[in-house]
Amino acid sequence: MMENSFNFVLALPEILLLILASGVLVFDAFSQHAKRDSTFALTLITLVVVALSVLWQWSSNMNGVTFGGLFVVDSLSHFLKLLSCIAVAVTLIYGREYAFQRDMLSRGGELYSLTLMALLGQMLMISAGSMLMVYLGVELMSFAAYALVALRRDHRESIEAAMKYFVLGALASGVLLYGMSMIYGATGELDLGKIAEVIRAGEAQRLALVFGVVFVVSGLAFKLTAAPYHMWTPDVYQGSPTTVTLVIGAAPKLAAFAIALRFLVEALHGVAIDWQPMLMLMAIASLLIGNLTAIMQTNLKRMLAYSTISHMGFVFLGLMSGVLSVGENNVQAYGASLFYVVIYVLTTLSTFGLILLLSRKDFECENIDDLKGLNRQHPGFALVWLLSMFSLAGIPPMAGFAAKLSVLQAVVSSGYIWLAVFAVIMSLIGAFYYLRVVKVIYFDEPQGAVQPVQASLLARALMVLNGALILVIGMFPNYLMELCIKVIEASLQF
Repeated sequence: MMENSFNFVLALPEILLLILASGVLVFDAFSQHAKRDSTFALTLITLVVVALSVLWQWSSNMNGVTFGGLFVVDSLSHFLKLLSCIAVAVTLIYGREYAFQRDMLSRGGELYSLTLMALLGQMLMISAGSMLMVYLGVELMSFAAYALVALRRDHRESIEAAMKYFVLGALASGVLLYGMSMIYGATGELDLGKIAEVIRAGEAQRLALVFGVVFVVSGLAFKLTAAPYHMWTPDVYQGSPTTVTLVIGAAPKLAAFAIALRFLVEALHGVAIDWQPMLMLMAIASLLIGNLTAIMQTNLKRMLAYSTISHMGFVFLGLMSGVLSVGENNVQAYGASLFYVVIYVLTTLSTFGLILLLSRKDFECENIDDLKGLNRQHPGFALVWLLSMFSLAGIPPMAGFAAKLSVLQAVVSSGYIWLAVFAVIMSLIGAFYYLRVVKVIYFDEPQGAVQPVQASLLARALMVLNGALILVIGMFPNYLMELCIKVIEASLQF
């Protein structure tokens, strides 16, 4: 481990991202092209450069702590940063035409610069070694997200969604910050590793620490859209421009999961007896509320929002199981959670990407009925819908089945068989609304004449790859699962 107060090489991806994102912002100010072609190309180049720098660090085994313990670089950070860059690039490729058709680019390329700034916040969250860095990363990502949701200034639903997101997000940030302040008061430390040492030594003030844990877990649950802190999710997902919905619905989940691991597993593992029941209750509530409420939805984006809530329930089950397990089962449980989040992001990219590609200038593909007879008009897109819905439902041989199975195995290994049975029952209920989408696509009569899909060749090719990965990873899950477990083993101390 390289340890230095100011080792800037460890923060190379973040430094490059900040410089290039600022360059994109300045360059766009002088761009006259309505579609912002040059800005889009420069943004993709930025993401490629940052991803290559992360790969270089990972392949060189460049790990360590810098900036006085604020910034941690390890296998977990390399893995999640790389996935975040890929997710953001895919999001912008899918959403470019949609954004142009809705005049989100004609006034400026803020979509690209704000998305890069949100990514910078996510990368800081992923490498946070201190509560101070956690909060800075969360706020940087959140403020960029608030502005992105309100990007369509003439669209009432977007402005309403932005206001709800800002008010509830500010409340959640306050809760998170208050919890951090109580943990600092109880331990006298901001560094996550030192907090763990104080707790292990029995030197922390118990009452203040427990209250701090409650507030911190609540703040993390908001970022992960878990019940009962889910109330913002359906309204914001539905009201945001779909490009922005994908920006806030995919990559940020990786960052939120990273700080949950670093906070709960590394810093607060010594008081797991206090936060483990909270995770269990939130997992049960998320599975119950998410699946039962999604059944009643007719809007695709709103249905997928409730679906997200239910999937976060599975993530929390994995985290909870890791605390209750010992030895190899401990690592397996955390690895299963990481694997589940990765598969969830992959599937989210395909579902919201399909909504983006099927939308047109005067048509929002937002309702389930809009997909009627899609198989007869666009069989390729219909097939990717089927793969995505089967994966979300946990039907083999899709990737979602392997993800659910790995988490359920972890839950059973921890001794909570009844909880695994409950999760399976909730998944069976959830399969109803996923299969309803497939039924509409394949068995209902199409509405109106065939409409051409206005998507670039690159976006179409990525969608094919996206669907293929859902199937291939589902058939051969061991490679990715083993990588997730190795990342956990190499990075977390518990």
